[in-house]
Amino acid sequence: GGGLMREYRALLGPIGVIALFFIAVKWSPFEPHAEPVSDALPVPWENPRAAPSWPDADWAVFEEKVRWALDVRADTLPLGQAMAALGRSFVGTAYVPGTLETDGPEHLVINFRGLDCVTFVENVFALSRFVSEAGRAFDADADAVLGNRGAVEDAYEEVLASLRYRNGEVGEYPSRLHYFTDWIGDNDRRGLVADVTGDLGGVLDREPIDFMTTHTDAYRQLADASYVDEVRAVEERLSTAGRIFVPEGDIEAAASQIRDGDIIAATSTVEGLDVAHTGLALWVDGALHLLHAPLVGESVQISEVSLAARIQRIGGQDGIIVARPQSGSGGGA
Repeated sequence: GGGLMREYRALLGPIGVIALFFIAVKWSPFEPHAEPVSDALPVPWENPRAAPSWPDADWAVFEEKVRWALDVRADTLPLGQAMAALGRSFVGTAYVPGTLETDGPEHLVINFRGLDCVTFVENVFALSRFVSEAGRAFDADADAVLGNRGAVEDAYEEVLASLRYRNGEVGEYPSRLHYFTDWIGDNDRRGLVADVTGDLGGVLDREPIDFMTTHTDAYRQLADASYVDEVRAVEERLSTAGRIFVPEGDIEAAASQIRDGDIIAATSTVEGLDVAHTGLALWVDGALHLLHAPLVGESVQISEVSLAARIQRIGGQDGIIVARPQSGSGGGA
């Protein structure tokens, strides 16, 4: 049940959760499978949710991506290369702003049909982690991986929540990692990414972060004063710490150290805002480009010009922060 799920997630992190999920599926009564590897391992999902909860249209996209990724054996690639491959598969997907700003209380939003710049990065990252573990567990047999839809949805939600929310726990509105430098810092602390900006010759930026609390009218949920206080506390922590970034004039020199699938955050010149845009690094014909869901262009695409040229061309962006996806819950490349 849910209590066991939370208990083991806290101990193992998201990758451990996926691994346990696949063990549980192998033991489940829904399909005959081989004998369990060890009956000493805990099974957090002995009674997986019987009914799927995602819209069929989102499941259809998810299933298509997983089948394609297993067919090309993306599960055998280093995580960044898997992200580059899966990211490319989303080219042409509609750009939709504000996909997480739904009515009602905070909850984990699943939407593969419309992506903004952050949800594109999150879903490609989560899919790549899911496929990596699934491929190993079932020898890339897509039918075995996808056989129990309700349980698979639960497994994917665990992985996605681990990236989108502080400590991987879905709570109220302030638990979501709204500022992308907070997203990078929290996921770095938990071993899901490594902020490599310092290794690229990055410099410290101490500009204060306070955009959300100085523009509360732009955020429906910040009508709640307690949420404003919690967000302000995050802003103060981020402002005190500062952030390392590679200024736009130095990106070209740093490019050779950036890998396919690295997460790129374009720093913002807007007062009080840390990051203006996000995407994935992608090498094309010897040049470093950005694979992203931009507002201009209205769909997921590969930048026409190099990453360095793109940042220099856009007035509201002045540099980059680079976070490298990590394949294990505790680190590793």
